[in-house]
Amino acid sequence: MKLDKARVGIADYEEQKARLLAIARGEYRPKKGEPRIWFTSIESFSQVLSSKNQELLNLIIEARPKSINELAALSGRKQGNLSRTLKTLERYGLVRLKRQGRVIAPQALYDRFELDFAVTPPTF
Repeated sequence: MKLDKARVGIADYEEQKARLLAIARGEYRPKKGEPRIWFTSIESFSQVLSSKNQELLNLIIEARPKSINELAALSGRKQGNLSRTLKTLERYGLVRLKRQGRVIAPQALYDRFELDFAVTPPTF
């Protein structure tokens, strides 16, 4: 199954805040192709999209588990740790946790990532 590519940006908290405020004030309009997912550092990006989490995303894409329990069995991860990881991935907009009654099914939203960052801060 082919999913979309996510464009990911790196900007510290103050830069992200300035960007959001400029958008809210109508002073800045995001351009097509700009990142929609933001991290405060390359380190936080690499933690969230670690090799282990990349494998997890791939497993979700390939196996399409119908529940977190099924994903735990497939991945060999403990359900509590897996749930925390999935909530982090969801918070960044990388997965969707779809509730169906009492069952929560994880869905990957992207299968490719493009990193976008500048060494000098942008001006908004």
